[in-house]
Amino acid sequence: MERVVDGIHEWVEELSGPFVSPDMAPVKAAARKWNLWDIAALWVGMAVCIPTYMLASSLIVGGMNWWQAILTIFLGNLIVLVPMVLNAHAGTKYGIPFPVFARASFGLQGTHLPCLLRAIVGCGWFGIQTWIGGAATHQILATVFAGWRNLPMVDLGVVGAQPLGAWLGFLIFWAVNLAIVIRGIDSIRWMEKVAAPFLLGIGVCLLVWAVVRAHGFGPMLSQPSTFETRADFWRFFFPALTGMVGYWATLSLNIPDFTRYARTQKDQMLGQALGLNTTMPFYSFIGVAVTSATVIIFGRAIWDPVELLAQFKSPLLVLLSMGGLWIATLTTNLAANVVAPANSISNLWPRKISFRLGAVLTCVIGVVILPWKLLETPGGFIFTWLIGYSALLGPIAGILIADYYVVRKTRLDLGGLYGATPAYRYRNGFNVAAMIALGVAILLNLPGFLAEIQVLDRTRGIGALGHSFYNYAWFVGFAVAFVLYLILQRSLRGQPAGD
Repeated sequence: MERVVDGIHEWVEELSGPFVSPDMAPVKAAARKWNLWDIAALWVGMAVCIPTYMLASSLIVGGMNWWQAILTIFLGNLIVLVPMVLNAHAGTKYGIPFPVFARASFGLQGTHLPCLLRAIVGCGWFGIQTWIGGAATHQILATVFAGWRNLPMVDLGVVGAQPLGAWLGFLIFWAVNLAIVIRGIDSIRWMEKVAAPFLLGIGVCLLVWAVVRAHGFGPMLSQPSTFETRADFWRFFFPALTGMVGYWATLSLNIPDFTRYARTQKDQMLGQALGLNTTMPFYSFIGVAVTSATVIIFGRAIWDPVELLAQFKSPLLVLLSMGGLWIATLTTNLAANVVAPANSISNLWPRKISFRLGAVLTCVIGVVILPWKLLETPGGFIFTWLIGYSALLGPIAGILIADYYVVRKTRLDLGGLYGATPAYRYRNGFNVAAMIALGVAILLNLPGFLAEIQVLDRTRGIGALGHSFYNYAWFVGFAVAFVLYLILQRSLRGQPAGD
């Protein structure tokens, strides 16, 4: 039986069955501890990180001037905030995580497909952030221990060649992440609240250093756009905007994993708006300004802050700055890149795979993906990685929002999400409408991705046509899946509509 307490839906009888586990169960009203500032601090901790800095810097390297880069990032965050808040609603209203929320639209078994797609991307991001944190660990240890700097290069074949210290730093940072996350969600919440003000302070200090060394904001921000024509700018802008949306397309899906702990809808909505679209542009501005300053100070654009900080001469300054980056990367990794994959993996077999085991598997897969390969160039980071996975996640967001708001009017059968009622028992556990909509939307962007990685010729034929779609991958996938799902859901008979 279901009851409503202060707008929060609770299943008051004990749920049982293969779709129920302590980690996947609804969070009751009394256990909701996250207020507006907790949600905002969560976003500060996730947004203030090296990839955010690199994101802005890579736009400068790509040819934009400072205000074009900041505007692109601001618009991307403003756009992605909409599905973020919309999907967060179900988490707060029903206390359910993303894998359970997706059961309504994809089915009790079909939910595994969007969850696995989200998990793969999360594992990739975990690997990227862990490699960056490992680089900071390597620099810290090289500053403290003279012998560390003299460790030999190690070539691991297809994995790549790196200094032994870089591999060891990676493993150390990986182990720290694992040790914290297996302690549970409250340890992540505590880390975010403690680290948020410190991380902003580190960013301000780096900006002050750049202003002093570049002799003011004027020289730093006077670097012009390098596009020769307006057409060149627009050809870069639209894919870049898609990449900015793709940056948080991951969290726009699994945001219920966090908002299920929010006290009210007001807390989650205002907390996200305050935390995301203020911190992200601000920290991006730091990345843009400092990267512009490196052209003046060092004669070349240095978009990787770890490489930049390694240029400092003072050991104390290197330790403090690298320590700040280390904490920034840790807090982002814990919240943004472990919780979602861990929950998604747990959802595969709720009775046997706990959140902690899912977290361990996430950490292992994050290494297997070879994350250092994705960071070799700014173009690879934006156009291959960010836009590439946005083509997978945009369609999922379109289906979730179409189902929750248009088909079900935000009303879910809480027991049905756990198999206690027949509300979402689609044939064989799969909602055919969702599967077709997802498949079609992803396939539309596949030729463009193949053209981007040079499997197809992007200058002619299907490669050229596909690449034009690919520049808007998240938007195309979202819109096609949204519309097609609604058409199929209403036309396919025998499919349960929910309540």
